[in-house]
Amino acid sequence: MKKLFTNLIFAAVLLAAAASVGEGQTRKRRPAVKKPSPAASEVASSSAVAEPTTAPPKRNERPDSPDSAGQRPAPPSEKRGAPGVIPAFEYEFSQPEFVISNIKIQHGEDGAGTISFRKKGSDELITDPISLSPKALSRINDVLNSLNFLDSTENYQYEKDFSHLGTIKFSLRRKGRSRDVTYNWSENKDAKNLMNEYRRISNQFIWIFDISLSRENQPLEAPKLMDSLDSMIRRNEISDPHQLDPFLRELSDDERIPLIARNHAARLVKQFEKEKAKEEKKKSEGSE
Repeated sequence: MKKLFTNLIFAAVLLAAAASVGEGQTRKRRPAVKKPSPAASEVASSSAVAEPTTAPPKRNERPDSPDSAGQRPAPPSEKRGAPGVIPAFEYEFSQPEFVISNIKIQHGEDGAGTISFRKKGSDELITDPISLSPKALSRINDVLNSLNFLDSTENYQYEKDFSHLGTIKFSLRRKGRSRDVTYNWSENKDAKNLMNEYRRISNQFIWIFDISLSRENQPLEAPKLMDSLDSMIRRNEISDPHQLDPFLRELSDDERIPLIARNHAARLVKQFEKEKAKEEKKKSEGSE
């Protein structure tokens, strides 16, 4: 019995020794995995950093070039708020209860400047570049000459207060001289014409802003805006409808807005062409 026990212990020792040898051979046959050298990883890292990344261009940026509606970015000397710059003409309208509660127009002798306006219930002040047409500028200067504006001391305000219709402030700076006036209603025909001229300018350029916004974000508003423009033109409430001609041609081909709005723009263009042909015919007949 003692001999059998000894044999069993001896057999267990042999088996353990054989297992140890087999494991050592298996480890020796296992292929070694090469680690990347520090130099190689540094090269890969530096090449990844060296590749420049180009940001995609924004598609919703407004172009800086002049557009066909008479708008263009004002030169630095004419930009609103430019230090040390006083615009030659400045008009401001305010009535807190109106849809457009505040309007300010600033421009130089050449008609280039800005329009700023705020809508009722909004704190945002919207500012856009504008360029008055030669016809509009001529009418404004004719009115100012008729008023003898810089030399006059007349108070244009009517004896009764009509501030519920809105109050206007107008100032003129010219050749080192200046004059400011404030009134909400006047019996002076030329003072009323001055007020009306700037109201037409406001209507024209605020409409341009609204239809431009519609093209980008609210195309279904375009037909209503075209109806509004047509109505204002018929009531003589647009400063210079023919100045809108190139812009309306663009709208007539702009597939972002509904077809009914594009067709309306095309009709207005044809209307302007007929009016222009009549004017040219009258000029030619008069010269003969």
